[in-house]
Amino acid sequence: MITKEQQDRVRGWFSGRLPEEWQGSSPRITVDREEITVLLTLPDPQLADDASKAEREEAAAGRARAFREETRDRRISIAREAQHRFDRKVSWGVVIGGRETLYTHVAAPVMTRLRQPQRQVLDTLIEAGVARSRSEALAWCVRLVEQHADSWLSELREAMTHVADVRDRGPAA
Repeated sequence: MITKEQQDRVRGWFSGRLPEEWQGSSPRITVDREEITVLLTLPDPQLADDASKAEREEAAAGRARAFREETRDRRISIAREAQHRFDRKVSWGVVIGGRETLYTHVAAPVMTRLRQPQRQVLDTLIEAGVARSRSEALAWCVRLVEQHADSWLSELREAMTHVADVRDRGPAA
């Protein structure tokens, strides 16, 4: 588990390192064992008041793409520094008009052992065409839990951070 101090160090470093023009609002920085994800909020494109939903979505997609291309070299440079400093991959994304776009992210493999009833759940998802493999079905299940249990998971993560902080303050083993 990542301690609050470790999270604070990563967030502090990025707050000091990111260019001012990228910090219209505070970046959302998420840290786990493998990855640091930096999510920047960009202003909405200026459109006419009567612009359709489709026009707004495409304008946001265009702005996200332009930002990705225009900032690539700087993002790579910052990511290399952070990866060396924190020993984690750095992923980037933007939020525009409430729409989140991730440019890069780590898809870490996870191994697990499942008993027959759990395997049958995954196989049912495959047979129904929801997923092509057990791996994809398991990822679908995790995304579903993430969607519907966000507040509970947030509370659990916060509690685990406190546990990690207390563990760090304890005597060295």
